[in-house]
Amino acid sequence: MVAVEIVSDVACRVGESPVWDAGRNCLWWCDCPAGIIRALDMASGQLEEHRFAEPVGSFGLAGPDGLVVALASGVGLYRISTRRLTMLVDPEPGHAAAHPGDRLNDGKVGPDGAFWIGSIHKGGPTAALFRVTADGRAECKVTGLSTSNGLAFSADGRVLFHSDSGQRWIERHDLDPLTGALSNRRRIAMPGEAEGRPDGAATDMAGHYWSAGVSAGCLNRFTPDGVLERRIILPVKRPTMVCFGGPDMRTVFVTSIRRPEDASEHCGKVLALRVDVAGVPVGSFAAEPPSGGRHADGKG
Repeated sequence: MVAVEIVSDVACRVGESPVWDAGRNCLWWCDCPAGIIRALDMASGQLEEHRFAEPVGSFGLAGPDGLVVALASGVGLYRISTRRLTMLVDPEPGHAAAHPGDRLNDGKVGPDGAFWIGSIHKGGPTAALFRVTADGRAECKVTGLSTSNGLAFSADGRVLFHSDSGQRWIERHDLDPLTGALSNRRRIAMPGEAEGRPDGAATDMAGHYWSAGVSAGCLNRFTPDGVLERRIILPVKRPTMVCFGGPDMRTVFVTSIRRPEDASEHCGKVLALRVDVAGVPVGSFAAEPPSGGRHADGKG
């Protein structure tokens, strides 16, 4: 039995995108539909909020004072100290405006310094995975998706894991960490509803892939080839994403969903548990947010 702690009592409607910030010794995460990114100082317990005018799908670190943020209208660079947002690129120009409910979803900074970001399309498998670089380019890498999710990278930077929550599969690609080129795509697992539909994910230093089983209230740990090696039942019904953090990278943080009509006590909160293997650190976007730009209406 794994001991699970509550990191924050603030319950999110859709908690997502936990990001460990070793430089600040803090945990970041977002409430997706509320457009709020939160940062918890692990030493002082101080909680800081950054508010945006649009839903936040995901985000990553971008230098010592920045975040790269996936919003409904595209990907932007946000300066933490000034709370200024500058839009960088819309990977799907005009799509979200023409198709309400469709948006950018799970994203993560890769070993190549790019922001890998996927989309959700409600109307069918027409979503995609993109690679966004600091020069404002968005390169389409994978098509035919429903709900792009579960991005994670191996410790050597040469494997990209990726899932589709709608089509219920987990895949892996060979990755060139210098150019971002993908090859040798193969499907390694197809977890069902009872097993845990794949949502957000992270990798550990042993090469395993940790997937939030959003339909089964669990974390699933898969071997690099997709064999379900371990399952951890959580005190929330719908875990959404996992990240590793803490000084030794052996603390697993998990965000979750709270549906008022069907929620247990801790649904929507951020959880933490200790594991016996360190996680793979996630990098920083290779760009500094500019000093000017559109205001994000943040408040501390």
